[in-house]
Amino acid sequence: MLHSIQQRYGEKLRATDGEIGHVRDFYFDDKNWTVRYVVADTGRWLSGRLVLISPHALGRLYPQGKVLLVNLTREQIEKSPSIDEHKPVSRQHEEEYHRYYGYPYYAETWPLWGLASYPVVAPPPPPTAAKTHGVDSHLRSTRVVKGYNVEASDGGIGEVADFLISGRSWVLREMVIESGHWYSGKGIHIPTEKISRISYNESTVYVDSTKAAIMEAAQVAA
Repeated sequence: MLHSIQQRYGEKLRATDGEIGHVRDFYFDDKNWTVRYVVADTGRWLSGRLVLISPHALGRLYPQGKVLLVNLTREQIEKSPSIDEHKPVSRQHEEEYHRYYGYPYYAETWPLWGLASYPVVAPPPPPTAAKTHGVDSHLRSTRVVKGYNVEASDGGIGEVADFLISGRSWVLREMVIESGHWYSGKGIHIPTEKISRISYNESTVYVDSTKAAIMEAAQVAA
């Protein structure tokens, strides 16, 4: 089942011993479209500090969920590495984070979740950190990408409005586009596998398809 990313913002997060804040953002890998972290806003509990929560601690997403249960204690989260929202998450920071929790590392050539195809609450022992040396992080914010222009191979088709995520694998399966006048203002769903690249300098998502092919696919889906 697919879930709207936009509808999960603000959802409460509850550790094993109490609430820890709410969902502020999702960081995804723009090479395989996997959400690697939920960004938690801890509010007054940790003076507004932002922390990363891995899907390893969350299991799967459920529909109509108003609270995300986190399989960690408040103390674990409080002592975890913090992030700066205005700076990209480095691979070094990710390695520190994974060592802290004992989660398996991942690399571009590995399956989505290290040795598994979906995040597990009790992760296997991590491989050595040396295997990830030289691997760049490709983490991007779903909040930041929202509103980016979307370009087909022959012209613009609208703006990014949302992403649809698989509740089991945490993979972003579809990008939802606000089409404006080009397609009567209707929302268009494009599989993320059709996205060729994201230009952060140009605030643009490039789709490997023509406008006619996108319109035809949208009409079939309707």
